[in-house]
Amino acid sequence: MKNANIIGLSETNCNKISEKLNQLLANYSVFYQNTRGAHWNIKGNDFFTLHPKFEELYNNLVLKIDEIAERILTLGATPHHNYSDYLTLSTIKESKEVSDGSKCVENILASFKIVIDLQRELLDITEEAGDEGTNSQMSDYITEQEKEVWMYNSYLGK
Repeated sequence: MKNANIIGLSETNCNKISEKLNQLLANYSVFYQNTRGAHWNIKGNDFFTLHPKFEELYNNLVLKIDEIAERILTLGATPHHNYSDYLTLSTIKESKEVSDGSKCVENILASFKIVIDLQRELLDITEEAGDEGTNSQMSDYITEQEKEVWMYNSYLGK
């Protein structure tokens, strides 16, 4: 972890944060692929509403995947890149339900809950470690995603 000393964090903290970030990266990667599947396969009356909304979401997710991987590298660790690793580390599971709009939105909401919970865990870890870079990144993600949760819940009439 040669970068740890340069950015002023302990190697132990960088290892702990990177491990949790790799878990987050795995969840984002499965979330991304599930959303792509929903975008490709959505059917029914809500196609014209959900198809572009899912595309907007997966484009946002792929940016976050890259940002998380780059943060792991900044901390001096190596981001996982194999789907076999992602499927082992991810709490989000591959979705088989990709054509029913309401079920897709429910899956998206469940995925948001998982990543938001992980990001909140990272807030605690990074605050204790003095890692403002990762802390700020997670805080920004949570703020944005809480609004997304509200919007997807509104779609479901909740």
